[in-house]
Amino acid sequence: MKKTLTLILITIISIAAVCGLVYYVRMDGFAFAWALNFLLMLCVSVFTGSLKSNLSSSYYQQKEWEGKGKIYEYLGVNVFRKLLVWSGWEKVIRKSFPIKNDAQALTGLYYQAKKSELDHLVILLIVLGFNVFVAFKFGIPRSLWLLALNVILNLYPIFLQRYNRPRIERIVSLSKRR
Repeated sequence: MKKTLTLILITIISIAAVCGLVYYVRMDGFAFAWALNFLLMLCVSVFTGSLKSNLSSSYYQQKEWEGKGKIYEYLGVNVFRKLLVWSGWEKVIRKSFPIKNDAQALTGLYYQAKKSELDHLVILLIVLGFNVFVAFKFGIPRSLWLLALNVILNLYPIFLQRYNRPRIERIVSLSKRR
């Protein structure tokens, strides 16, 4: 019951925060697109962190069409990885989630990769809804900031998690055998 109330409260606060953003910032500009993405990152991360699900859906299993990550390499995931290193994000995230050579740390990293993918997927869908609304209300050119930031801040991180997670899973299984 307490967990349910917490999740409902987080949802209500998140909706109120997004409504405040919509009210105070024009929806057809860069500032709104940037603020919306980061506000949703905070809200969704808190929600999924409180949810504490084991994330065992078959969605997280690597699919045959992914070609062991080749499709993500073709779509530029390695360029995105270099961008994360160049921007300093990789260094920041490794302080929170260091890569250690033990099964427990690797299992935590594996779970965090699934949680991160879920967070970005939820945000991607919400921002996509805003993107469609802004495109209809203000025109397609004015919705391009939402689209561009959604691709950079959500779609590519999903690609990155789907690219990295099978590798982490393989390392976890190898470390558990030792």
